[in-house]
Formats: sequence, C-alpha cells, structure tokens
Amino acid sequence: MVHSLRAKTACVGLGMAGMGEAPGKNAMDLMVEATYLAAKDAGISVQDIDGIFSATAVHSMPAMSLAEHIGVQPKFSSSSNIGGSSFMAHALNAAMALEAGIINVALIAYGSNQRTAGGFKTVSEPLPYEAVYKPRVPLTAYALTANRYMHEFGASREDLAEVAVAARQWANLNPQAFMRGPLSKEDVLGARMISTPFTKLDCCLVTDGGAAIIMTRADRAKDGPRTPIYLMGAAMEHHHRMISEMPDLMQTSAKQSSQRALDMAGLSVNQMDSYQLYDAFTINTMLFLEDIGLCKKGEAKDFIKNGRIAPGGDVPVNTNGGGLSCVHPGMYGMFVMIEAIRQIRAGAGDDEGKREPGGWLKEAKLCLAHGNGGVLSSQATAIWGHPDTV
Repeated sequence: MVHSLRAKTACVGLGMAGMGEAPGKNAMDLMVEATYLAAKDAGISVQDIDGIFSATAVHSMPAMSLAEHIGVQPKFSSSSNIGGSSFMAHALNAAMALEAGIINVALIAYGSNQRTAGGFKTVSEPLPYEAVYKPRVPLTAYALTANRYMHEFGASREDLAEVAVAARQWANLNPQAFMRGPLSKEDVLGARMISTPFTKLDCCLVTDGGAAIIMTRADRAKDGPRTPIYLMGAAMEHHHRMISEMPDLMQTSAKQSSQRALDMAGLSVNQMDSYQLYDAFTINTMLFLEDIGLCKKGEAKDFIKNGRIAPGGDVPVNTNGGGLSCVHPGMYGMFVMIEAIRQIRAGAGDDEGKREPGGWLKEAKLCLAHGNGGVLSSQATAIWGHPDTV
C-alpha cells in the first residue's frame, strides 16, 4: 500500500545561481539569488514563503539567516544538516509540514562559494577514532571504500574511469556544466594521483553554486506557471558518522532509503526514466547503482560497460554531468534533485533551457534523486513524478 504522503506535495519552482564560479559573491548571496529565481519561476513573491529549509557547510543557522536576508518570518524552519543528503531529507520534512497544514509554501535552499573562497574546507567536529591518523577527509574515506570494492569484486581503475567518462559525455550536452570537453578512460587513468585508486578525475569538482526549490501542496500546485512535479516518495537513513564505524564498507544505507522511497511511491526502481546519483567520487555511482537495486552487489562494473549509463544508453545516470563534471559546491544534493525535476519538466514541454540533442530525455516522467552525506554516512532518496504519474 502506498504511503499517505505520496504526491501530496509538488515542486512548483526552482532556481540556480553562480554555477561554477561566482567571483565577489559569498554563500548567502548565492542562496538568496537562487531563492529569488525559484520564486519567480513559481510565479510567487518571496513573501509567500512561510517555511524554510536549509543546510550549508559555513552557516550554523542558515534557515534563520536566509529568512532574515529575504525578509520573511517563517512559521516553520529547519537547518538539519546531514551533509549532501540534507536536501532530500528537507523535501520529506517540507512535505510533512505542508500536508499537516503548518505551512503553505516551502523553500529549500543551498549556497556555497567554495571555489572562489579558496577551495573545499571541511567543517566538522574532530573524529576521535580517526584524527590520529590524519586522514584527508573525505577523500581518504572514499578511497578506502574504492580499494575494498576492487578487492572484493575484482573491479579495476578502468571501471571507475568509465563512470567519469559517462559523466563528462552528459556534461558535454549541457552548456551549464562547468567542466566540458573530451575525456577518455586513458585521461582519467593518467591524471594526477590524489589518493589511490583515485586520480584527480575520479574526484568531484570544486565549484561555487546556489540552488533553491519551492514546494507547495498538490491543491495549490496546479495554479502556477510551471508543470508541477510531484514528490512521489522520499526516505532517509544513516548507519554511521565516521568511515571506521561503517558496518559494511560495501553496503550503504541507500539500500534502505531508496527502497522505502519507492515503496512510498508504489513504484519499482526499473520504472524510473533517469537516476540522479550523488557522485562525489566515481565509486559512489557504482555503489549506488547496486544499492538502489539496479544491479546486484559487485555487478556495477559490468552493468556500466558499453556506455550503458552514458548518453544513448538505456539507463540515463547523472544527466547534467553530475558532481564529476557539472557542478559540485561542497554539498551537491540540491543539484541532484533539481536535475531530476528539470528532466521531467523538459519532458512535459516546459522551457528548461538549451541542451545538445539527447541532453533532455524524451518524455521523462519519473526520476530518482539520491543524496549522500558525510563519508557514505547519510543516504536520502526522493522520487519525483510528472502529473500523469499521480
């Protein structure tokens, strides 16, 4: 039986700002700019917003600060931070607050100027069991999982490189992608080694960027200028904070979050038209393809061969270019979710901007957006759907 929250709320507006580099703007500037763009896209005033959800790496109370900057006094807000998966969790919280009648219009927003500010700086409490070894967080933790994956399942660096090449091929269809141009597996393998087995091109970009979406209840969603894209299901789960406490390096809690999100929606993973997966590193995509149920554990290396997840393949993954080639401003989850929504809006005939042929999927109606936080720590999944799927 599907959950009572299924399709009770929808995204009616979205905005992105400072994609790639935004000199002279700070994280809040980008979040505010994205908020105004999302409100305009939804055909509302920012004064209509009465619920705010936000998390960043540089603000202790971002929802309060954002409300102050845009001049609203929300009835409900949350700055719950579970890393890059925060925003799918915020969508679930927003849906609950909207359906309960506590708020009418929810804003979910993020901003980061980490590129122009001088690079990624981890904001974290000390990790007591690991700090003595001086790991380069989060890189060391993901390299650990990649090495274990290669040992357990016989995967190779070439298999990891296949993920990066597919992401770049999608980015080459997307004028908004920060990193474009030819990329071969040999390029990935020959790039500067960062942490074995990762070269620079196995690792996500370091960019600026702001993003926001507007959600409201289904009974109000049809009144806007854009096709409403319904939240069909959402779920989250986390099993650890430090990588040394991860119960099984090969099994993320994406298995649980994705299955519960699909159960809420009354759908199966194979019914999705695209899969937007948080690809902070090439190993992420392989782990998540398995954990969301597209293939069995250890089979992703074969599943992705022959361009299956690249443009023209039958399993479109990270169609904007992902965190590896499109944009990655520290916490990438908002952009995962926005790409899922934009693909469905484009399929509905909304003008989502120019992409090269194949960059917009034909009549995409169901998309899975999966977020990852920490060091494979927190996983959250959201299923978005066209009105015809409700």
